[in-house]
Amino acid sequence: MALDTVSTNKCFGGVQGVYRHASAETGTDMVFSVYVPPHAEGVKLPVVWYLSGLTCTHANVTEKGEYRRACAELGLIFVAPDTSPRGDDVADDEAYDFGKGAGFYVDATEAPWSKHFRMESYITRELSELIAEHFPADMERQAITGHSMGGHGALTLALKTPDRFKSVSAFAPIVAPARVPWGEKALTGYIGADRAAWRRYDATALIEDGARVPELLVDQGMADNFLAEQLRPELLADACEKAGIPLTLRMQEGYDHSYYFIATFMEDHLRWHAERLGS
Repeated sequence: MALDTVSTNKCFGGVQGVYRHASAETGTDMVFSVYVPPHAEGVKLPVVWYLSGLTCTHANVTEKGEYRRACAELGLIFVAPDTSPRGDDVADDEAYDFGKGAGFYVDATEAPWSKHFRMESYITRELSELIAEHFPADMERQAITGHSMGGHGALTLALKTPDRFKSVSAFAPIVAPARVPWGEKALTGYIGADRAAWRRYDATALIEDGARVPELLVDQGMADNFLAEQLRPELLADACEKAGIPLTLRMQEGYDHSYYFIATFMEDHLRWHAERLGS
C-alpha cells in the first residue's frame, strides 16, 4: 500500500514521522504519526498504539505527549492515528463531540456516517497492515493505550482482540459510553437506537458479556471536570472486580483532563507496556 511522507524529524536518535495515505476503509486520505526509536538494522520492534480523544488529530500526542525519550530508551515504536476521517465530503456535526474529530473508534452503520466512519476497521486492519509493511514492527508484540474517547477505543479494541494486544492501558477513558452523554449521543448517531448493538463498543458491557484481558492500567485525574458525568471509572472497577480482571486504577490528585496529565504519566505507561512486551 502506498504511503506518502509528510515530514520526518530526528529525535532522541530515532525518527518521528508523519505520513498520509489513501484509505480504502474510510474512502478518504488519512494522516498518522509514527516514532521509530534507534535500532540495529533488521531488528523488529514492539509497537504501542495510542488512540487520541475528542477533537484531536495525530498531532496532539505527537506534539505534547512527551513519549519519545522513553520510547527511544525502551525500543518501542509509537503509532498515533487520527480520530476520524477528514475531508470536504465527510459528514460532520456542529458539536465537538460528534462527527469529524469524534469517530469513537466504531464502524458506523447509520447513514450518512457509515460511508466514511469506519475507524475500528481502519485501525485494526488497514493501518495495521501499513505499519507492518512500512516500519520495523514486530506485530506479534503490540500494546494499546489511549486518552478519553481514545481510552474507550483502547479498552474495547483490546477486549475484542485479546490475542492481538499483549497489554492495554488508558488515560481517563470513557469506560461505559452506553451510560454517559458522550457515548449515548455517539452510539445513537453511528450505530442506531438499538442499545443492544452498542454493547460491542462499551468496555464495561464487553466485560459483562465475557470479554477478558490479563490486566488493565488506568490513570484518572481527580480534578478532571468530566470525571463524574462522562468517565465514571468506578463502573470499570466494578466490572473488573466481578470478572476477576486485575485493574490498577490510579486516581491522581490535582490532575485534570489535559495533556499535562497525560505527559506526566506517559512514561509510566510505556514502561508498564515494555515489561509486558518483553522490550
